[in-house]
Parts: sequence; structure tokens; C-alpha cells
Amino acid sequence: MTDAPLSAPDAAAPVAKPGIMAIAPYVGGKSKIDGVAEPMKLSSNENMLGAGEKARAAYEAAIRNIHIYPDGRASKLRAAVAEHHGLEPERLIFGNGSDEVFALLNQAYLTPGDNIVSGQYGFLAYRISALANQAEVKSAPEPDFKATPEALLAQVDDRTRIVYVSSPSNPTGSYNTPEEIRQLHEGLPPHVLLVVDEAYAEYVTEPDWETSFGLARDSANIVVTRTFSKIHGLGGLRIGFGYAPLAVAEAIDRIRLPFNVSVPGIEAAVAALGDAAHQKASRDLIHTWRPRMTQAIRGFGFDVLPSAGNFVLVRFADAGRAAAANDYLNSRGIIVRPVGGYGLPDCLRITIGTEDQNRAVIDALSEFAAT
Repeated sequence: MTDAPLSAPDAAAPVAKPGIMAIAPYVGGKSKIDGVAEPMKLSSNENMLGAGEKARAAYEAAIRNIHIYPDGRASKLRAAVAEHHGLEPERLIFGNGSDEVFALLNQAYLTPGDNIVSGQYGFLAYRISALANQAEVKSAPEPDFKATPEALLAQVDDRTRIVYVSSPSNPTGSYNTPEEIRQLHEGLPPHVLLVVDEAYAEYVTEPDWETSFGLARDSANIVVTRTFSKIHGLGGLRIGFGYAPLAVAEAIDRIRLPFNVSVPGIEAAVAALGDAAHQKASRDLIHTWRPRMTQAIRGFGFDVLPSAGNFVLVRFADAGRAAAANDYLNSRGIIVRPVGGYGLPDCLRITIGTEDQNRAVIDALSEFAAT
């Protein structure tokens, strides 16, 4: 007797639900150059100082406990984040990076035919999970490379459920003032969530920026997100959090995976919060070199957008010139980020690195400008 076939030869294969295969997958910054053993990777806005010593030590110590499931509530990290930022612990959402917080919010609040609104150059993770929930994505124009309250509100309609704003914004480096965030919030219907993504908050030096934690505290429809991937250098551990109204946090708790933050991740993140020296060194590096990089690159005749993050966005004469600059940097062992996927084919985003890395970028672009 022979085994029956698993399916008839003409049976249709499983098909993803409508819209899934039309989603362009997220593509991270590349990390390799053919023929280059150790390229300078300045394509993902990582902390080029790495993780601090305290975080690394905590990670190593956690190895003895990786056979044990993590605390599903991330209680230790919850208490540390609440104390560090002066927040109510029960209102915190933790995720596999802030990306997962966005995905959970979209999953909880979007139904087919709903929509989200974000800026024209908003972080791609917002839209990917919205589309996966069969929602639409509405983009507010950013003619000056910044999302404004007026443009975002103009896109809001009866099916809008979430508005996303990045402050500072990746990849443009722009930010919104507290007055602009307040204006945006006041213009939204009360059933629409406003999500303020503050992934790069710790790098901001501009005096007219402030966190939206205070505004969110007394609001029923604001979520503020942060990440441990940037200032804390824990991108590989994927730790992010959101500060949300209690009703939102309780809704997310019903759908998130029960152990979505790992044991080593929790321990390293707690240690990172207490490592003020590493945070200062990381900020100082950016605050020293961001203006230097901007001035030098502008001196070569290229446009550099003002940035409040740990990167600069460089504009070239056209897409062809940007591609040529990318190739030239690659030939020098330097990886930066083309951002055509954001609708900016004439731009390259360059992470601020160590002194040696930054000087290498400046030298390479100086040479390229002469070609």
C-alpha cells in the first residue's frame, strides 16, 4: 500500500491574504561589500561606540539563565524605565524593538479599510504592518522635509485610526516642537491614536524640542515610543517601549506574544539605563561630529539637511549623482544608506561614526566631489 499524496497535483497552493504580497519588504542597511573584509558600516544609525560596558557585563551574566523563560511583564525593566523617565509602570508596553510596538498598535486598532496617516518620509515600519492589517496608508506631503500638523491633519478622515509622527524623524533628521505636537493632537478626533516616535530623542540638542511624555500623561489617545537601539547601543537585542494610556496598554497586553522580550535583553537594557557615562559619551560624539560633518560636506558643494539625530542626510544634484557617490564610498570600504525606498533617490543617509570613520567619509566625499 502506498501513501496517499498530500494534495492532488492540481490543488492550489496556500495563498496569503489579500495585499500581503503587494507589500514591499523592509530592507535594512547593508553590512557587506564584496572584497572588503571589514567595511565601515554607517548605514543603519547604530551607536558606533557599541553597547556600554555595564550592558555588556549584564548580558554576559544573563547567559546562565537563558534556559528560563523571561518574565512576561518585563517587571525589572518596567520598573527601571518608569523610574528613569518618571513614568507610570503600568502604562508601559515593551516589544521586540519599537517596531513591534508599532505592529501591535496597528494590529489592535486597525481593521480592513481603516487607515493610518504619517509624513511622506515617515519610517517604513509604520506602513508595513498597517498594510498587513489590510489598512490603507495616507501620506502627508513634506515639501520642506518635515511633517507639519497642518499637512497631517489634512489627511485625516473618518477611517483614520492612527497618526504617526517621528520626532526626530528618520531619514530626514527633522523634528517637531512641543507646540506643533500639541496642535496636531488638538486637531485629532478623540478616537484617533497619535503615536510620537522618539527613537532619536537622546541626541536632540535643539532648545525648542521636548519629549511628549508630559503631553501623553494626561491624554487618552497619545502613545510615545522609545528604543534601546540608538543611544544605548542595543540594536542587536531588540528592545523598545511605548508609554500609552492604560486602556491602550491593556489592549496590547491581550495580543502581544507572552515572552516578547528576552532575558539577556532585559538585563542589558536595565544596565544600559544606569550607565550615564556611556550615554554621555554617545551624545558627545554626535554633538561634536554632526556639525563638523555637516559643514565639511556642505563645503564640497552637497546639500546637507539639518539633523537632530545621529545621522546626516546628504542631497546630491540628482539620483544618478547620489548613486555614483554611494558607489564611490563603497569603493573606499564605506557603507552608507541610499534612501530611494523613502522617495529620496537623490539622497544618502550617513550615520555619524567614530572620529576615524567620520574623517574617512569626509576624505572620500572630498575626493568624489572632485570627480
